[in-house]
Amino acid sequence: METIIRIAGMSCQHCERAVKEALLALPGVRAVQVDLEAGSAAISYDQAQVSLDEMKAAIEGQGYDVP
Repeated sequence: METIIRIAGMSCQHCERAVKEALLALPGVRAVQVDLEAGSAAISYDQAQVSLDEMKAAIEGQGYDVP
């Protein structure tokens, strides 16, 4: 499954890296492409292992808002 999550509050490459690493640490997340300019992350994942809410919580845990 693939999804795009909007992310508010990212401002630099460190932000991109923090979001990507937080998502990839979740079981079932296969690939993450963070787009700083668009303020989003494209995520490929196994919905049997990880939920959208868990991914949003991982992003929020890094200090970013998921509108």
